[in-house]
Formats: sequence, structure tokens, C-alpha cells
Amino acid sequence: MPKFDGTGPLGYGPMTGRGMGPCRFGTGGGFGWGYGRGFERRFFTRKEEKEELEEEMKDLEKELEAVKERLQELEGQK
Repeated sequence: MPKFDGTGPLGYGPMTGRGMGPCRFGTGGGFGWGYGRGFERRFFTRKEEKEELEEEMKDLEKELEAVKERLQELEGQK
């Protein structure tokens, strides 16, 4: 998280980013293998994987919305 102030990457609070940092599962180790969760040494059931993917989708939607809002702000400043 930027500035390590506990607000998450976009200021939405902790646990709202891609889960690449040490806060996600209490570990700092992650290789980022394309799914934004890092490499965890644990196997997920299909249900757990589905829940994780749904959570990731919600996080990405929030990030996309923040980008769209910023673009609108920038367009209004021209």
C-alpha cells in the first residue's frame, strides 16, 4: 500500500488491493503468478477458489471505477 498508512492502494481501506502485500494472508511471500494473489502454499477447494475470484472481481471493479472517475476529473480540467 502506498505510504504504508493502512488505507489500501486507492484509499478504500485495508484488504482492497490485489493481495500482493504482506497483509493478505499474513505472509510476505508471493510471486504474483498472474492472478493478483501471489503464490500461496495452500490448495483451494473449488468453492474457495470461486469466492476468491469473486472477491478479486469486486476489487478490480472498484479500481476501474476509481480510474474512470479520475479520467473524468482530468477531462473536466482541460
